[in-house]
Amino acid sequence: MYKFEPILKQVIWGGEKIAPYKGIATDRTQIGESWELSGVRGHESVVAEGPDAGMTLPQLIARDGARLLGRTVQERFGDEFPLLVKFIDARQDLSIQVHPDDALALKRHGSKGKTEMWYVVEADPGAHLRSGFAREATPEEYEAAVADDTICDLLADYAVRPGDVFFLPAGRIHSIGAGSFIAEIQQTSDITYRIYDFNRRDAQGNTRELHTELAREAIDYEVQPDYRTYYNNKPDEEVELVSCPYFTTSLLEPTRPADLDLAARDSFLIVICIGGAGSLTDDSGATLPIHRGETVLIPAATKRLRIDPAAGLRLLTARV
Repeated sequence: MYKFEPILKQVIWGGEKIAPYKGIATDRTQIGESWELSGVRGHESVVAEGPDAGMTLPQLIARDGARLLGRTVQERFGDEFPLLVKFIDARQDLSIQVHPDDALALKRHGSKGKTEMWYVVEADPGAHLRSGFAREATPEEYEAAVADDTICDLLADYAVRPGDVFFLPAGRIHSIGAGSFIAEIQQTSDITYRIYDFNRRDAQGNTRELHTELAREAIDYEVQPDYRTYYNNKPDEEVELVSCPYFTTSLLEPTRPADLDLAARDSFLIVICIGGAGSLTDDSGATLPIHRGETVLIPAATKRLRIDPAAGLRLLTARV
């Protein structure tokens, strides 16, 4: 089992919640993202503690291969870790953006696309986000709305509260809104087409680059009646949130010790603690404490995981 050093990202829209949420000390401000587990080139996670401290995630994969990833996962993705996990703190609205699918990303960038999901961990009064089109729009209407600053009028806007879930397949236009604190699970890809940035300027008076034309071909213009993901939370049961070709995610709120049977999954398991504290014990007897804001990677070779909760333990899990 592995914990990793968080990769903290200072951004123009970032807030001050991530460090206290995770219980870490830092002088950095405007931390908008904490990359919890990343194999993205140039942003690889580093093991934080234990005998493998200092090793990068790609080095672990090179050494352990299928024992870490799972046989079928390694056959599909090679030595690339297929998921990226983040905490996101939006003090301001993030840009309106979209991500390409695998086919378009491969053609344009030689990369994977980006399908993702959001779990709302905390939300200030008035917190919101945008996901998908609220009404039908043509590519021409989209471009005109960006040009005349009315693009927000075309999008579905949701007031959010803790526990809300949104699934964002590649191609869905979206924006995390001010006051939202989110756990994000996504494909390993850092390709984002920034569509509209509210004419925001940085400290030097510069606007950020936009990719309005690139986004036009990437966007899925189909309108859905509701973009929120609904689920029924059941304490002491693993409740599936999202299942797609790239990941399966679940929510678990144990009030008593629980055992997860991982033998049939043939995949690593990511455990993200979004509340409380507890401990994890694998089938070798190794025990690791976990608290709010921490993420743990469980190797695929682990067949059983025991979870011992303390007060208010709440976990997100992700696997391929």
